[in-house]
Amino acid sequence: MLISITLRNLEVEIGVPDTEATILSELNKFEYLSPPLKKNRLIPKSIANTKAIFDFPRLLNINIVASIIIVSIREIIMIKLDSFSSFFIANWKLHGNLNFIDEFLDKIQMPNDISKCIVVCPTSIYLDTLSQKKKKFFIGAQNVSQYEDGAYTGEISSNSLRDFKIDFCIVGHSERRQIFYEKNGEINLKSFQLIKDGIIPIVCVGETLEEKKQGRTNEVLENQLKESMSDSSNSSNTIIAYEPVWAIGTGLTPSYEEIESTHKFIRENNKKFNNFKILYGGSVKSSNSKEIVALPNVDGALIGGASINLDEFKKIIED
Repeated sequence: MLISITLRNLEVEIGVPDTEATILSELNKFEYLSPPLKKNRLIPKSIANTKAIFDFPRLLNINIVASIIIVSIREIIMIKLDSFSSFFIANWKLHGNLNFIDEFLDKIQMPNDISKCIVVCPTSIYLDTLSQKKKKFFIGAQNVSQYEDGAYTGEISSNSLRDFKIDFCIVGHSERRQIFYEKNGEINLKSFQLIKDGIIPIVCVGETLEEKKQGRTNEVLENQLKESMSDSSNSSNTIIAYEPVWAIGTGLTPSYEEIESTHKFIRENNKKFNNFKILYGGSVKSSNSKEIVALPNVDGALIGGASINLDEFKKIIED
């Protein structure tokens, strides 16, 4: 028989021994199985003796087979970060409404350079609206729950984001750390959940003005990277964004030399980060974006206030 598995609009059929003896007692736990299959759960008695399409050992539980296939598919459909030369992440924060979205879509024009990856992150309530109307850009969320499910009122899970075809998600933004007191451990768990569901976390790190004055920038960044990055993070499924807290929304920016040296420190701090995409965030605007993104160790920009100014944002992504 054939089992149909639906994963983000990609349907796959798995060959399974056509006998009631196949072990499928826990099949309902697979979140990617189509609703009809989950509803009509099969409860077999013993291991099949017939030959399946996949040449696995006879004693291999079909649950393991399905898990391997699901993981493989997830890796295939995840955005391939290496196919882009630069990234521009628009963080709308708590701005924007339906009228603004219509205006944005009407006026914005994506660059002809397809090597540029443009990601727009609206408030969560507009994720679906923007996802249905988007044109030549990706959709990102601004935050996600560290929990997969449960009694957590007001939280949004990564598998809910997956249902809306969200490809990126910002985690650990300085405003989440400073205003909502998010800790490195929470950010680590959020990153893990996102990667598990095929969504790329954009993990933010950065020092405060006081930490900078104390000469502790590298120490702070090293600790944040060590504790905030999931063990499952790698250069194919995670992006790092350096955003000095003192530069967020203040109009202040580090010198180009400071930005480059800090990005180089992040990249060389741990050999694991050598090939990561590392973005800069903090008062990015059209007057400085071109020079910042051109720095050797900078792979793009996380853009706040300038992303809701259509003229500014168009200049930034066109440069």
